[in-house]
Amino acid sequence: MTADEYCELCELPLSTCVHGAPPPPPPAPAAPRASRVSTRTTSSSGSASRSSGRTPGAPAKPPVVRRWTPPDVLKPHIVAALEDAGGELDADALFLELEVRLEDQLTASDREKTPEGELRWQYAARRARQALVAEGLMTKGRPGVWALA
Repeated sequence: MTADEYCELCELPLSTCVHGAPPPPPPAPAAPRASRVSTRTTSSSGSASRSSGRTPGAPAKPPVVRRWTPPDVLKPHIVAALEDAGGELDADALFLELEVRLEDQLTASDREKTPEGELRWQYAARRARQALVAEGLMTKGRPGVWALA
């Protein structure tokens, strides 16, 4: 081996040195992805294809499977529970009422605890309450009491 075949940085042969190793080969080109361009078809009614939100003849999207119940699903149940109770309930009593009403709808993941130690469905209910207050359907009221506006 000549002096040119050794690395100047680590003094190892270039064939074993990390500095003299040839650069890695470029990544293989990715397989071309299918285009997500939808073709627009015109129908005689015009609004029929627009109202469905999908191209006629395209397969229907499968329903979304959620791990836990989103706050929007809990909103009508919160309002109904408060209406049945006269418009106001303690938070603990409301959670008990919601648990009875939603017994069949809550998933196993809903019954898990968040990192803060609260049940996920109760956390979602609190977020639903915040949204209902923002919409004007509920008031903040006293701490620990949920009330309709």
